[in-house]
Amino acid sequence: MLDYGILRLIWWALIGILLIGFAVLDGFDLGVAMLHPFVARSDTERRVTMNAIGPVWEGNQIWFVLAGGAVFAAWPVLYSVSFSGFYLAMMLVLIGFILRPVALTYRSKRPSSAWRGFWDWAFFVAGLIPSLVFGVAFGNLLRGAPFHFVGGLNVVYQGDLLGLLNPFALLCGLVSVAMLVMQGGSFLAVKTEGAVATRARRLGAAAAILTALLFALAGVLVAKLIEGYVFQGAPDWEGPSNPTLKTVTREAGAWLANYGRAPLTLLLPILGLLGAAGAAVALFKGYARTALGFSCVAIAGVILTAGVSLFPFLMPSSSYPDHSLTVWDASSSRSTLFLMLLVVVVFLPIVLAYTAWAYRVFRGIVTEAAIERGDDYHY
Repeated sequence: MLDYGILRLIWWALIGILLIGFAVLDGFDLGVAMLHPFVARSDTERRVTMNAIGPVWEGNQIWFVLAGGAVFAAWPVLYSVSFSGFYLAMMLVLIGFILRPVALTYRSKRPSSAWRGFWDWAFFVAGLIPSLVFGVAFGNLLRGAPFHFVGGLNVVYQGDLLGLLNPFALLCGLVSVAMLVMQGGSFLAVKTEGAVATRARRLGAAAAILTALLFALAGVLVAKLIEGYVFQGAPDWEGPSNPTLKTVTREAGAWLANYGRAPLTLLLPILGLLGAAGAAVALFKGYARTALGFSCVAIAGVILTAGVSLFPFLMPSSSYPDHSLTVWDASSSRSTLFLMLLVVVVFLPIVLAYTAWAYRVFRGIVTEAAIERGDDYHY
């Protein structure tokens, strides 16, 4: 069996991989939803954008389910604190996820323009809310959340929903929104043609530029204004899963410390910036598939930058820094991590293979002519 510390590191990396998979795949679904009222003008064009994600959006959501399940199994204390503290924010995400299939299913049930217009905007909201909330959540992780433990590790959360909507977290929310609009615009540029593709390229390119600018601004604020958290002493890789047995202090610029210790990690924010810039250039020049590739690189760079900046912290506590959750003290037992790793080794390749097969089967462009002919499109 692998060492406990190595297993903890593996699961930290796996959570990152699952989050990137979710942001890349379901990210373009959310981006398409946010672009839907703006890139599609006529009823047929709006059916085109919906059917561009129609065959795959349900499968893409599996990455969010996998990430949530992995956190529950591998980091139960993190799951408990995050779902207790961010409960109302999670409910907003859930509402968005519920609203999306309802909007997709009911939009074309009646010919009324008012009916369809209402569901078009509901589809937009279903993309905007989760995209914004995910970014706000990451922003609050960097600032720290007001929680501590009492008794037998019973969590006490002292914040509220309005407290999560602080300026820095909202900036991170805007980074997330712009990033996923970039992804959605790149995807639509690949999957559609004509006016829809042209508008998607234009708006996607603007979102890519905005992603780079907002990401850079967030980085400056993290370096200059946002206090980071510092683990005092040498971490015990094999230590017990009890987040109250350490000393943590807050220091300005502490979130940049890992880049000094491992200079190669500086490539991650560079990838985020260059990926967004590359997507913008490719969209302007009409290279849709290249743009989608650059957009995926940008997403991976942004998420990995946040993860490496936080490491070894999973969720810092702003009210009781010593109770912050880290990779070394918030995990499940060694045997649980090992058994779950075996499950991942068996089933993750199956998920990847099925995903690749589904995208191969449903490859090709969604055209207005096919929609008007009444070809086999769901929405």
